[in-house]
Amino acid sequence: MESNKNRKGPAIKAAVLIVFLVTAIFIVRFTPLREYLTVERLGLLLETAGPWAPVAYIGAYAAGVCLFMPGTLLATVGAAIFGPYYGFLYVWVGAMIGAVLAFFIGRYLGRDFAASLIGDKLRKYDEAIERNGFATVLYLRLVYFPFTPMNFGMGLTRVRFRDYFSGTALGIVVGTFIFTFFVGTIKEIWSSGQWGGLLSWKVFFSIGLFVFSFFIPKITERLRASQKAGIV
Repeated sequence: MESNKNRKGPAIKAAVLIVFLVTAIFIVRFTPLREYLTVERLGLLLETAGPWAPVAYIGAYAAGVCLFMPGTLLATVGAAIFGPYYGFLYVWVGAMIGAVLAFFIGRYLGRDFAASLIGDKLRKYDEAIERNGFATVLYLRLVYFPFTPMNFGMGLTRVRFRDYFSGTALGIVVGTFIFTFFVGTIKEIWSSGQWGGLLSWKVFFSIGLFVFSFFIPKITERLRASQKAGIV
């Protein structure tokens, strides 16, 4: 009797998690909310927040991460409204809060059920993630593994929260800065109407960083492969 209760609890929580994920995707994809998911609409909404716009944006970004809203769209809004530097800060903070929330949702609702399904073959991988949590999370962030699915998915594993947090914090810094610096720089020139600024060092630097970002996953994979070869 007690054994059935022990199994029933994790299954119920896992079912709640599935319902939450499906509902979140449905709301973003198939409801009127989708009409507001544009740079222009979100920008207008943030303008009405006045001095509270940064707080509103960070909160919206964090919620958006949990609701599977497009991260590129949210980051573009932040860079376009707040510029390359503050935009980077607010995007990074919002992404981190969202990543933490999604992790704990996955950990609380799905970890027990996932653990009950893990067999001997998968258990060694689960234990390996616990031992090498920081390196695993950092690697997956650097190769641009889908952000939101990874947040929830890591909550289902044995990875320690501190490893997840530090790996995510460091892993998304480079990509976030490159993207927001590029978008924010172009937006500043567009808004000022000073088209001569397109030939400035700032623009060339941002374009160079943006192009470089596409090579980060390959560079990371090669470094990882070379480390494994060295160990062998």
